[in-house]
Amino acid sequence: MSETLVRPRSRAARRPSRKATIERSGAECDVVIAGVATAVPGHVIAQDDFLERTLELAPEFSSFRQLFGNTGISKRHAAVPLDWIMHQHGWVERNEVFRKAAPRLVEEVARDLMAKTGIDAEDIDAVVVACTTGIAVPSLDAGLANRLGLRPDVERLPLFGLGCAGGVTGLARAANLARARPGRNVLFVTVELCTINGRVRDRRMANFISAALFGDGAAGVMLRSLSPGESPGNSPLLGETGEYMWPESEAVMGWSIEEDGFGVVISPEIPRFARDRLGPALDEFLARAGLRLSDLDGIVLHPGGRKVLEAAEIALDLPRIAFRHSWEVLGDFGNMSSPTVLFVLAQTMRERPSGRHLMAAFGPGFTVSLALVDFG
Repeated sequence: MSETLVRPRSRAARRPSRKATIERSGAECDVVIAGVATAVPGHVIAQDDFLERTLELAPEFSSFRQLFGNTGISKRHAAVPLDWIMHQHGWVERNEVFRKAAPRLVEEVARDLMAKTGIDAEDIDAVVVACTTGIAVPSLDAGLANRLGLRPDVERLPLFGLGCAGGVTGLARAANLARARPGRNVLFVTVELCTINGRVRDRRMANFISAALFGDGAAGVMLRSLSPGESPGNSPLLGETGEYMWPESEAVMGWSIEEDGFGVVISPEIPRFARDRLGPALDEFLARAGLRLSDLDGIVLHPGGRKVLEAAEIALDLPRIAFRHSWEVLGDFGNMSSPTVLFVLAQTMRERPSGRHLMAAFGPGFTVSLALVDFG
């Protein structure tokens, strides 16, 4: 096993080949990750500056100052300047920012992926876009298809409401479209503008906590399904995907609809959920693929926050180094909701990893979305 999980196993217990694993699990692991790209908006907000401005508006939270310092976040990126965030806005103002900034980020990611993979617009067969922090009709994928010059018969799938889990769930939906026919190219992009949804009149603790965590960003993956007999080469294989939704947990995370925008719903029970319930859900998912946790060589975990990462360390009985890329992304970007796990994937891929890695992200439902990526 690699240094990531630092859980040695004997040579006799080494994991089987990628082909053997595919056949044993029954998964159609014929989809490769051709490329990964990320983008952030131009405004950079230091965590200390955000804290001071927040406490100026809501001095009643001064005794909770340490919450900001303990998030593990040093800075975040935003589509709007800090002054904008610190004023009250309604649906029209928020949506105006969304309809300008989100398409730009989506296009930036898409063009970066096309350049990295050499896949031209006319060769893209389907496009999937996930977003939960803004609304546009026609949806973002329609505008993107027109700006990129995609074919008129391109398949489109907009996804809303997946929250932080959207990076993994959206990737899984895109993979299903890729598997529909050999040689298909599927573009998946996710974008979130969390900061435009801040509501300064909301003095609930949940809103204060969310203000300490969330930033803006976009990320994407270009998927390609292999033709019969085609080798993946050096491209990672996207394998088994799945989800686990805990019953009667809808109130754990989500949006409420308020007069002036989305109201954040974020339960203090989330770290407990991760600590107590992630392990059994993960064991069930891995068992379907004929695997155990000890068969993994790395973890690509959505960094929902410091407490969630620490809870995952306990739940999976893994050292902090196993989640180092998640901690790095959290520190530099905060929690950007759905794109964040793809930032962690991009960070992981820069180190040219080997072996089988698990992608995981929590989201509204309350759910955890899972995927296996084999780097060979």
